Parts: sequence; structure tokens; C-alpha cells
Amino acid sequence: MRLFFLGALLASLGRISALEIELTDPQSIKDAAAKTAYGSLGWYAGNETGQIPGSFPEKWWEGSALFMSLILYWYYTDDDQYNDLVSQGMQWQAGDCDYMPSNYSSYLGNDDQFFWGCAAMTAAEINFPEADDGYSWLSLAQGVFNSQVERWDSENCGGGLRWQLYPYQAGYLMKNSISNGGLFQLAARLARYTNNDTYSDWAQKIWDWSASTPLLNNETWNVADSVDINDGCSTQGNNQWSYNYGTYLIGAAYMYNLTETSEWKAAVDGLLGNLIDTFFTENLGGGNIMAETLCEPKELCNYNEILFKGIVTTWMVFVALVVPETYDQIFPKIQTSAQAAALSCSGSNNNTCGVRWYQSTWDGWTGMEEQIIATDVLSSVLVSEKRTAPLTSTTGGNSTSNPNAGLGDSSGDSGTKTITTGDRAGAAILTVVFVVLWGGMVGWMVLGEPAV
Repeated sequence: MRLFFLGALLASLGRISALEIELTDPQSIKDAAAKTAYGSLGWYAGNETGQIPGSFPEKWWEGSALFMSLILYWYYTDDDQYNDLVSQGMQWQAGDCDYMPSNYSSYLGNDDQFFWGCAAMTAAEINFPEADDGYSWLSLAQGVFNSQVERWDSENCGGGLRWQLYPYQAGYLMKNSISNGGLFQLAARLARYTNNDTYSDWAQKIWDWSASTPLLNNETWNVADSVDINDGCSTQGNNQWSYNYGTYLIGAAYMYNLTETSEWKAAVDGLLGNLIDTFFTENLGGGNIMAETLCEPKELCNYNEILFKGIVTTWMVFVALVVPETYDQIFPKIQTSAQAAALSCSGSNNNTCGVRWYQSTWDGWTGMEEQIIATDVLSSVLVSEKRTAPLTSTTGGNSTSNPNAGLGDSSGDSGTKTITTGDRAGAAILTVVFVVLWGGMVGWMVLGEPAV
């Protein structure tokens, strides 16, 4: 339980007015998003002298969530004050154009890497300014795709990505939805952007494999969290997390936009229906406010889980743009969620935001994650001002392609700093810690935590 303030301290801090937005007044939404975006950076020091850009040593993937939030904030609000900070961090962590930086790669999972690739893909699709000295956003997404398809594991369960990369990591013997759905999403988005059959073929392959396992039921549209290699991927960990639904949903939407086939339209309708039924429930917000239903009511969400619904709201909006017939189903729920999220930002005399939007007031939680998800949904509601679908290479997208990215190709200088002895030492220490804690992490997985 992440409760950071005792009642007496809360009383002494007092409250200020929440961030109230008017849905008919875009400027009120931009003003609110400006406050939450600023608040999210209170936990980030990577742009300060002596710090490592993009670095979150204990939760590396969250850097991608922060930067993706700020990329979309720029797109929807036209506020570019954070763009240089975002580009610096995104390039610094790029590794060899594959988001496998040497100072973190010893303990990353496929899902961690995917989220950075997703941030880069998002940047490419909205023409986020390219870095003057670095990899193109599209090539970074391609680099993640290329490195992950090389890990496709046909020897166990007929295919799929493992959750983790190395045998000493808890989760190495598991295949999960966010890793495989993430690669599917990335393949689908690359297919639409480049119109290259390699990506669409892989998207179909990943989808078919997922549907052959309990991860993705293409009749009931249930999306499970994970399967275990030890039993041939025949049984599932069926915890319900919004990002598992969201990642398959947005991938299916992009494939429908690309192919206009009934298979993909059925997938969009089925997954969207289940996502709404599961995460916009009547008892938590009257059916119109998003909640991570597995952990929010009992106040058990960890850092990872808090971020899920914010990311999914941004994906839902992109679904509405690439499959316009879903817009009227999606947008009212984003609006109501944004209003509730704004009202949750009334804490600590500085518009600190909470986790449980459906309470429409601050719930006493505080952290970077809470600010990120508020920024996500507040920015997303501004889509009514920008109804343009994500760009492609033929509709105005200007990010340069490198189909060999992440495969040892040397084209494109990342502009990242040389890894120092201190960085290597830190990586070595973290690796030892992870190995020592392996047993504990196995126990953690048994308890059903999501795969991030």
C-alpha cells in the first residue's frame, strides 16, 4: 500500500482547489495539463548536471512512460518547453538504436524495451521534432522490433516472446501478454507507417500465436496476463490488467486501418467492448471513469500498475483516430475520466494528483506516476481539437526509416555519452541484487503481479 501521508500531516498541509476543467474550453484543459506535466517532472533529475538523462535506476521503463506522456502533451497543447529534455533522455537511453542501453540491459524484460519503442513510434507518428544529433524516432522503433523478433521462441509453446531475457530473471519461464501484445502493437504500427509487408506479416504471426494460447481468446476476447512454459503454455495467469487489453486493441485497430478486413474489425469491437466492461465499471465511476479494477479499490496498486490506465487512455484515443467509428464510443469516457482526474489533483497545496479518479478528489497518494496518468488523460481529451490520424510515411510523417536498426548497423549516431566505469559498476551491482532477489521475485509472481 502506497500511502505517504498520515492523517495529521494531511490536515496540516491543507487542500487547494482541484483542477477543474471545462470540456468546451480547450484552454482550461491545457492549463490543467500544464500543471500535471510540470508536477510529473518533480521526480526527474536526468537533465541536471552530473545526472544520467532518461535514467530511473530502479524502474527504468518508467522513463518511457514519462517521455511518452510529455510527447503527447506537446502534440495536444503545442507547449514545447519540455521537448529538449525529452529528446535528450530518449536518445541517451537508446543503446545501439534498440533501447538496450548497456547500463540497464542486464535486467531488462521484453516489455520494458517495448515501452521505449512505443514512445519512439508515437513520436514518429505525430512528427515530434527529430533530434539534431541522434537516431530517428522511426529507426528506434524499428530497432526494438528487430531485436525482439530475433528472440521469438519457437522451441517452447510454438512461438512467442518470453517475459524476461535471461535465465536468472524471475519470469524467464513465462510468456506474457504485454510482451507479445507489445511486439504485436509495434509491428502493426510499423506496418501502417511504412507499408512494409514484413511488419504486417509479423503482426499476423504474433496475433495468431497469441490466440493459440490462453493469452488471447478471440471468441470471448478475454486477455490473460501470462502463461507458463513449464506446462506448455496451456494454463493462464488470468489477472485482468488494462494494458494487456489496450496493447492488443491498438494493434488490431492499426491492422484494421491498414487492411479493412472483417477479422480485424471484429477484434477491435471485441477487445474494446471487454476493455470498457472491465475497466469502466458501474460501481467505480458510473461506467464512465477508468479504473485499474484489480488494485485500486483495495489500494494495492504499485508503481507499475498506477501507470497502466494512463497509457491505455492514450492508446484508446489513437484507436478512435484510426478506426473513426469507435470515436463516439471512446471519447465520452475519456472526457469523463479527464474531469475526474482533474478533480483528483487537489493535494499538498500544489495540485498533487491521486490514483482513484472515480473519487473525484485527492485520495492521499502522491508520486510521479499519479502526475503522468493525469497528464495522459488530460492531454488525450484535447483530441477533439486534433482529429488527425497518426501519420504515415505517405501522409506527412517525416521520420527516417532504417530497416536494419538494432542489428549492429552503424548508421545514425545516437549522440549518447560513453558509458563510464561508474555506470558499469552500477549495472554490476544491480545485476547481483537481482540475482540474489530472484527467489523473492518468484514468490512475487506467484502472487499474481502484472508482467512489467
